[in-house]
Amino acid sequence: MAEFLPVSGEEMRARDWQYCDFVVVSGDAYVDHPSFGCAIISRLLESMGFRVGILSQPDFRTADSFKEFGRPRYAFLVGSGNVDSMVAHYSVSKVRRNVDEYSPGGRPGKRPDRAATVYCNLAKQAYPEVPVVVGGLEASLRRFAHYDYWDDTVMPSILDDCGADLLTFGMGEHQTRLIAERLAKGEAPAAMHDIPGTCYLTDSFGLPEGYIECAGFNKVSADKVAYAKACRIQMDNQDPLTGKPVVQKQKSGKYLVQNKPSMPLYRPELDSVYALPFTRTYHPMYEAMGGIPAIEEVGFSIAQNRGCFGGCNFCAITLHQGRRVTSRSADSILEEGKRITESPNFKGYIHDVGGPTADFRLPSCKEQMKNGMCADRKCLAPTPCPKLLVDHKEYVSILRRLRELPGVKKVFIRSGIRYDYLMLDKDETFFKELIEHHVSGQLKVAPEHCAPTTLKYMGKPNVEVFNRFVKRFYQLTKSAGKKQYLVPYLMSSHPGSTLKDAVELAEWLQKNKMRPEQVQDFYPTPGTVSTCMFYTGLDPYTMKPLYVAKTSEEKALQRALLQYFDPRNKEKVRKALAMTGRTDLLPVLLPYEKRQPAERQQPGRKNTAKPVKQNNPREKQNKWHNVKSRANANKK
Repeated sequence: MAEFLPVSGEEMRARDWQYCDFVVVSGDAYVDHPSFGCAIISRLLESMGFRVGILSQPDFRTADSFKEFGRPRYAFLVGSGNVDSMVAHYSVSKVRRNVDEYSPGGRPGKRPDRAATVYCNLAKQAYPEVPVVVGGLEASLRRFAHYDYWDDTVMPSILDDCGADLLTFGMGEHQTRLIAERLAKGEAPAAMHDIPGTCYLTDSFGLPEGYIECAGFNKVSADKVAYAKACRIQMDNQDPLTGKPVVQKQKSGKYLVQNKPSMPLYRPELDSVYALPFTRTYHPMYEAMGGIPAIEEVGFSIAQNRGCFGGCNFCAITLHQGRRVTSRSADSILEEGKRITESPNFKGYIHDVGGPTADFRLPSCKEQMKNGMCADRKCLAPTPCPKLLVDHKEYVSILRRLRELPGVKKVFIRSGIRYDYLMLDKDETFFKELIEHHVSGQLKVAPEHCAPTTLKYMGKPNVEVFNRFVKRFYQLTKSAGKKQYLVPYLMSSHPGSTLKDAVELAEWLQKNKMRPEQVQDFYPTPGTVSTCMFYTGLDPYTMKPLYVAKTSEEKALQRALLQYFDPRNKEKVRKALAMTGRTDLLPVLLPYEKRQPAERQQPGRKNTAKPVKQNNPREKQNKWHNVKSRANANKK
């Protein structure tokens, strides 16, 4: 049985080690599961024969905490955790969160703000001569000069602030392997500027051949047009086949060099990563502290793919994992399924078989394998590319085999599916089996909005595609004799969304009897096209201006419209309808309060909306309402 890697000097010495070759630093608690980047990188190094120590959530008030294992023989490898530390700490309204699912007992405060930067500086203070390599999501998305929502300013590359010798972006296995091998041979980080998937700082005489330069920090922090143009250059060079080195001058006067991205892991390489000896749970030291909440969702889940060609503008996957999809073999997935069933805590339910998009297993088209991804269009939106490969056969076969494993009662799909991709598949086998076997009472889908302009800026398809999907979902659900529900993900205040668009969305929700329990205000996280739009007010692909809701008042109004049915939102809904000249919708969206005669019809406008009977809490609830409690009941 696999054992945990040492988390202290005491555990290191218990293995009769006098030192560690690498110390892997993480802002998350130590969970030895392949859903955690720290676990993958540390197990990969272990498989190469290196001695690895895990420095998990070290005391960030002192550099002494980085001396726990003594001086690492080769390097510190630093990451902030599975989530950007600022997102982990703050809501979209910049209010401090009171729960951190990646910390013991869910208690916050175990990592600092901008954790990767803090950790790297502490490692350098502890052992100035030891190389420091920063990686993971936070470093990956902050590798260029970037708009920081929390300070409302443009910040330089994280490399300019953290003092690391190298930065790895993306998933990191190829880069980590090469860096480790070359450090072990005695090479210095300064000699490793040729590794794909890495960034480094250099003087003007150290720039690579064939590079593309985007506007530097001083320019993009003062000129929003320059920022938008730089964003476009950066996004256009994220393909491992067509991407070129991108150079950007930083605040320090040094030049950031992003080498071309690393090739994604091929299927056998991906299989080998998931075959590493993970314990698949958190370190026992957390048991008395209440465990680690984050393991609850992924402990009995299987990641079957990486990358996403969906290309939503608000998603960070494009800049981190990339648009090229790679997937594991059926045998690899089945082996992991068998290991899950052998867990003493397994109750018969595999919670998910998915990834960034659950039903993507193939490259988007044959051409991308030799020519790279298209820089000038998306694969699915606004309309699907004619060359798009649509096939669920292998995925269906894998799900069937998992269902047949001894001890398995149910195999769920909880990570999102692309309903527009699903609707392109003329063979409805997967759609039918999804409904029959793989929905746990509710299926998450992400229309995000309904207004055409907003969807365009999101990089999403027209809402009519979603409408057709909904209709077919309930037809097939009824045919299967089941009562299952769709849970729509919706977003308010995305760049391009006006208050009139939000009213249109509320009207669409009411018409389709949708009552979302949860909605999300747009969160401008580093490294996305939508964040560029939010900061600059420009579409970086057309350089045309777009509307951006930035005041807390308008954001609150847009959010309230998405939950118009909640009596607590009635004053905001009334105000939004008045501001947009749509008081004709008052009797439709606010049926729970008594109408005043003057409000029943807007002068000069024919009122065709019929009054809606006031909700009776004892009547049968709407099919879109309270889906979570239904799902929990179904699980029981």
